[in-house]
Amino acid sequence: MNGKVYLVGAGPGDPELLTLKAMRLLQSGDAVLHDDLVSPAILKLASPSAQVFNVGKRCGTKMITQEEINFLIVSLATQDLMVVRLKGGDPLIFGRAGEEIEALREAGVEYEIVPGVSAAFGAAAVAGIPLTHRQLSHAVVFLTGQRAAAIEQAEWQRLVLSEATLVIYMPHELGKIASRLKRAGLEDETPCAIVSRATTAYQQVHATTVANLSHSPRVLTPSLLIVGQVVRFARPDIAAIADFVWNQSAIASVSQAAIKTRAMR
Repeated sequence: MNGKVYLVGAGPGDPELLTLKAMRLLQSGDAVLHDDLVSPAILKLASPSAQVFNVGKRCGTKMITQEEINFLIVSLATQDLMVVRLKGGDPLIFGRAGEEIEALREAGVEYEIVPGVSAAFGAAAVAGIPLTHRQLSHAVVFLTGQRAAAIEQAEWQRLVLSEATLVIYMPHELGKIASRLKRAGLEDETPCAIVSRATTAYQQVHATTVANLSHSPRVLTPSLLIVGQVVRFARPDIAAIADFVWNQSAIASVSQAAIKTRAMR
């Protein structure tokens, strides 16, 4: 058995953000299994002779189970094929790579992981938001919307006290998320940004606050939510639609307040 599986990150959408290795594998793979989040522009780069399988889901509607995906990947590899398992963003962040790695190991199939630009990094980049800042945020926490809705209040309080930047993938229930953040002690004025279809021609960025989060307009999926003081650093052109004060002096005052707070602890 000489087949091999590559778990490849397709990045957030822009084909130019593919790594050179991802591009080479996509153009030479015998079979390509892709999620719905992989853009059509990237799929066009696949070899014309490749077998292409859509194994994704949209808005929770499964076309195929994870067990069936595992079986298909293993079956193709055992036919001595080069299999490219293409995942939106990075395969190791909410890409179910762990389950597929388990199946490949059990079947004795050789595999390799090819990292990609995560959706979080793509969204932060198009909005101009630094996910960390020396005075404002020393950590980043990645969550899914489903996971965020299920988190216990005590855990939300720990997240708020940590002052970490929160990045929430698929934030479908903004009202619930906002309520939990406020009950955990996050101030109403804390800035947030909803980024939709980052790095594509259809990208949208909506800046708001925790207080107004539930009133945000509907945006195209996929989207993610960035919460934290670092959102104040976003691109100036987004400031025109922001619900919070946006200027360098405001940023400086927030930074100074953070320094004083830490000094008092």
